[in-house]
Amino acid sequence: QGQLVESGGGLVQAGGSLRLSCVASGRAFSSLNMGWFRQAPGREREFVGAISWRGISPSYPDSVKGRFTISRDNAKSTVYLEMNSLNTGDTAVYHCAATQTWPATRISDYNYWGQGTQVTVSS
Repeated sequence: QGQLVESGGGLVQAGGSLRLSCVASGRAFSSLNMGWFRQAPGREREFVGAISWRGISPSYPDSVKGRFTISRDNAKSTVYLEMNSLNTGDTAVYHCAATQTWPATRISDYNYWGQGTQVTVSS
């Protein structure tokens, strides 16, 4: 069994930036498509974006398009989520996930999940 471990969350003021990291272990990371999801208190888990194993087909929902960027470094088995122009609506626990399915925008598309990292945006 492998693991996905997120880091980089924290408290940031509105308008600020954060970069989240997700390190994968125990499986062939370079062949996996990776996604990011977030879940705010009392709300359903929401798709934030995904990147294919080749790193050339990221996709984002309208809520984060133009502000969030996903990238990956296969040599480090790491996927990143760069978040800019953060607002209070971005406050949530952010999870990375892995799958061999593509495209992959639904929770059910993903087989492996990290525990999440908390992002809190203050006004």
